[in-house]
Amino acid sequence: MKAAIVTIGDEILIGQIVDTNSAWIAQRLDEMGLEILETRSIKDEPDEILACLDDLMDRVGLIIMTGGLGPTNDDLTKDTLASYFESELKLDEDVLSDIEELFRQKGRELLPSNRDQALMPVKARTVRNPVGTAPGMWFHEKNCHVISLPGVPVEMKRMMEASLIPGLQKELDLPVIVHRTLHVAGLPESLLAERLSDWEKQLPGSIKLAYLPNAAVVRLRLTARGKDKKKLMKLQEREVRKLDELIGHRIIGEGDTQLSRAVGELLRSQGLSLSLAESCTGGQIAADITKIAGSSDYFLGGIISYSNESKIREL
Repeated sequence: MKAAIVTIGDEILIGQIVDTNSAWIAQRLDEMGLEILETRSIKDEPDEILACLDDLMDRVGLIIMTGGLGPTNDDLTKDTLASYFESELKLDEDVLSDIEELFRQKGRELLPSNRDQALMPVKARTVRNPVGTAPGMWFHEKNCHVISLPGVPVEMKRMMEASLIPGLQKELDLPVIVHRTLHVAGLPESLLAERLSDWEKQLPGSIKLAYLPNAAVVRLRLTARGKDKKKLMKLQEREVRKLDELIGHRIIGEGDTQLSRAVGELLRSQGLSLSLAESCTGGQIAADITKIAGSSDYFLGGIISYSNESKIREL
């Protein structure tokens, strides 16, 4: 099943806040076996929300939206979704009870605008919010699940973990997705792709390869999709062994391995030590090295020597 993630709010579009919700949601959905087709950010305006739904509902089976559910007049998502799905709003006594309890615990007065947050579309399943006043909504029409959640990250994450992820896993027939990421150093992406061309052509259909380059390391992500996790992992392992035969000396680690950690392990294994003289990097290499616990076993220290005079004097 394909999924889309939509963040709603002008504050995201103008760069006032950074959208961390999309990345977190995407990781959780990927772990569940959903294929992320698209992420997008839109204004909290009815026309934009409606156009977004019209565009996505025919192309994906799940849309998760965050933002626009607060108590102020500029939060328009709930009314817009109720209109789109032709659903009247009705007071949800359970939600109202949640909000009243939250205000009681904080010693605050419940305002009419907060009470209105308990008005929920009757066609939607309510997603309770254990840490905030904005409940979520779960619509299901045209073979598409549309779920709207608050944009506050701590609230969204609690709601996803407590009810949405278990609910989606129970309701959807999802494949198994298994990722395996190898870190390759010393080969630029183009040269690496050329060396792996024949191997890549013979990959089984259930495994896809992605190149994820940065300045120092190219990550090779092998993604396996299917129904049998053990079988997929065996297929991945078979392909990794082939990779090891081709470029084994270039593979410095897997998963979350950092280049600085791999360097440290190599130094420790060979009984070698490291000192640094840095100029334009301003100490960044030393910072990366010393982030690794136990780096004092092999790292002696460094000098940041920037001007010509200090280079002559200190180095």
